[in-house]
Amino acid sequence: MKILEAQAAVLSNYEVYQYVANQKDRYKKIKRRGPPNMETVARELLQYLRTAPSPLSQTPITYTPSCIKTLIERLQPFELSKGEVVMILNLRPSSVAALNTVLEDMGDRYTEAEQEQLVTIISEVLGQFDEPEAQEEADGDASMQDATEAAS
Repeated sequence: MKILEAQAAVLSNYEVYQYVANQKDRYKKIKRRGPPNMETVARELLQYLRTAPSPLSQTPITYTPSCIKTLIERLQPFELSKGEVVMILNLRPSSVAALNTVLEDMGDRYTEAEQEQLVTIISEVLGQFDEPEAQEEADGDASMQDATEAAS
């Protein structure tokens, strides 16, 4: 492999995931193993990208090839930098507080309504995280109540 132009583009985690998964499938189709070090890196990278709290950890993956284009189009009026858009794709912030960690000077650049609008656009285009923690907490509270009632 030869690098033709260094840092010509920035890839999101989803684009990297797609590329590595396609490479792995391509080697399977021709029934040939790739270089051992490449197989190890590909396996570990795919495993890392599919581990929570990554947005790619959901099954099925809520990202699609067209969602990147859609997200960029819908966020265009907000004049975000390329780096900010990539961070939004990689982290999929689901609250204003989480979005604040991604966007520089968010409080100065956007009103509260615009901040909420950004979060809404992100959740509409990229989907939302499942909330298993909320269920676990509710289950934990219920079991605490059961234990308290049993002790009474």
